[in-house]
Amino acid sequence: MDNKYKLTINGKQFFEFNDENLLQIDALQLDNNHFHVLKNNVPYTATVVEKNFLSKKYTIEINGNTYFIDISNSLDLLIKDMGIATGSSKQVNVVKAPMPGLILDIEIEIGQEVKENQALLILEAMKMENTILSPRAGVIKTIKVAKGQAVDKGHLMIEFE
Repeated sequence: MDNKYKLTINGKQFFEFNDENLLQIDALQLDNNHFHVLKNNVPYTATVVEKNFLSKKYTIEINGNTYFIDISNSLDLLIKDMGIATGSSKQVNVVKAPMPGLILDIEIEIGQEVKENQALLILEAMKMENTILSPRAGVIKTIKVAKGQAVDKGHLMIEFE
């Protein structure tokens, strides 16, 4: 059976791969977290910054640009097609900074009701704007950051009621 994979990049771009596509990637693993990739005769340096095998979420740096990648395999895609929610019992009550950066914009207010995947704020990190999305539907209890504020990784930014 040909396995299928769907990659979601920064929550916006989607790419689909199968086993055959993966075999065509010209990549050389340099060490545990560093790779040299050649695509269309153009070299790329890729570094795995963070990895969570259980949730299939990765932070990858390619030629100085940071990407947040979610991977879905054949089983994940089948479960989604069947309409079965995974992790629906998880209740996230806080949003923390995924990396150090600068708060460029806050798109919500205290007391505002938000939907899952709604934009909460814009975090600039390594010269890239990253939209931080709501992990769940809920009401904003507190906003612990301000526009123009620098934050460290793990800094508490938003609390839900």
